[in-house]
Amino acid sequence: MPVQRLNHAVLYVRDVDRSVAFYQEALGFRVVMGMPGAAFLQAEGSSNDHDLGLFQIGPDAAASGAGRTSVGLYHLAWEVDTLSELERVAAKLTELGALVGASDHSTTKALYAKDPDGLEFEVSWLVPLSLLSEDVIKAKTSIRPLDIAREKARFGAETRGGVGVSV
Repeated sequence: MPVQRLNHAVLYVRDVDRSVAFYQEALGFRVVMGMPGAAFLQAEGSSNDHDLGLFQIGPDAAASGAGRTSVGLYHLAWEVDTLSELERVAAKLTELGALVGASDHSTTKALYAKDPDGLEFEVSWLVPLSLLSEDVIKAKTSIRPLDIAREKARFGAETRGGVGVSV
């Protein structure tokens, strides 16, 4: 049987307590297990044992060179259920000074942010399969600035996104 989905991600961070606080406040993760220098977090709607592991490597750790001076991971992407939730997360990330971009990929509405160590992540809402019209699919070749209010008017603020559409 082939791989089904990503189960969890693990990040090296400078200060595990600072990172835990950020992911709790920004995305609503909760700690399911912790130990000195490490924490395992679970997303609110998840049934995984954990979705994110954090390992502390200390305050003198260099910034990641991935994509600039070395190969490595660009970002992780987390899904939300509704455009209202995407809007709430955008406001929270803005408040935390973490939001670095927002894009409309036609079938995906995406926010981009950086954690306290500068590691980038995405929070996205997927257009549900039942609403994937021909014009939405054709527009997939272009990236536009995200206008959440426009997308809420088009798809509905509380329309459950395409969580699991790729499964």
